[in-house]
Amino acid sequence: MKKFLSVLVVLIIAVIAVVVMGPFYVVDEGEQAVIVQMGKITNVITEAGLHVKVPFIDDVVRYPKRIMAWDGEQKSMPTKEKQYIWVDVTARWRISDPKKFYESIQTIDAAYQKLAEVIDSEVRTVTAENYLRESVRNSNILLEKLEEASETEGDELSPALIESEGSRDPILRGRRQLAEEILARSRRMVPEYGIELIDVVTRQIRYNDELTQSVYARMIKERNQIAQHRRSQGEGKKAEWMGRMTNERMSVLSDAYAKAETIRGAADAEATRIYAEAYSRDRGFFEFWRAVESYRTTLPKFDKTLSTDLDYFRYLYSPLGTR
Repeated sequence: MKKFLSVLVVLIIAVIAVVVMGPFYVVDEGEQAVIVQMGKITNVITEAGLHVKVPFIDDVVRYPKRIMAWDGEQKSMPTKEKQYIWVDVTARWRISDPKKFYESIQTIDAAYQKLAEVIDSEVRTVTAENYLRESVRNSNILLEKLEEASETEGDELSPALIESEGSRDPILRGRRQLAEEILARSRRMVPEYGIELIDVVTRQIRYNDELTQSVYARMIKERNQIAQHRRSQGEGKKAEWMGRMTNERMSVLSDAYAKAETIRGAADAEATRIYAEAYSRDRGFFEFWRAVESYRTTLPKFDKTLSTDLDYFRYLYSPLGTR
């Protein structure tokens, strides 16, 4: 009886252990699993749900099925003209073949390390094969707009502005195409690890300290040149408008003077006519009136008069002008 109870207890413990260790396991949404039996892969589960395994023998290794992000570190890299820049790259990836992934890498941390090796190597290679302008610019739109603006303004501003952007040379590939090339090169390296690389994006490109100071100094110099060019343009426009304004002023004054002379001539003619008419009516009164008007103007200015025995003063003694 005791032996039977002992066997029963052992069976109960074994059943409980089997239940605890469980022949059943669940693969959640967004997960995939590799079933490993004695170090050998026996099955790959990519569908979510309830599944069965051999207790104590099968190990379930779970991997994310979702898209994951890899963030690289900023690294200093030389361009084709030996200018060093800091490049910061990010990428998105996922596990496309869990079997290959387990056989070659096994862990997610190891996958991040492998991606860092592959992507950083390709970024360095592509950066070294291209000029600085290809890495920092994405298109020639700015140069085209500046050239159009120059043609519209009809001056030579465009070359100065283009020079201020770092180079007059147009880009042949550009930043986006370089990122696509990095992605294509990296994709050729990762399928053997069961990894699919979805995209590679250049998050930031930064000049190193020495190049930054050089770029800032050049930008300041070129902006000063552009400012001087603008000032020269303004002075030219000012001189043009001042000359035009002076010509218009002289034209207005000339027209006004001509009109004034015409009016003055007409007034003098009218005055002469009136004088002549008045003179013809009463010559004596006219001469008397003119003499009195003259006296009013000149006599207050005399400090002293030595003699009035002049024909000019004849109306002082007689309204008839006789002595």
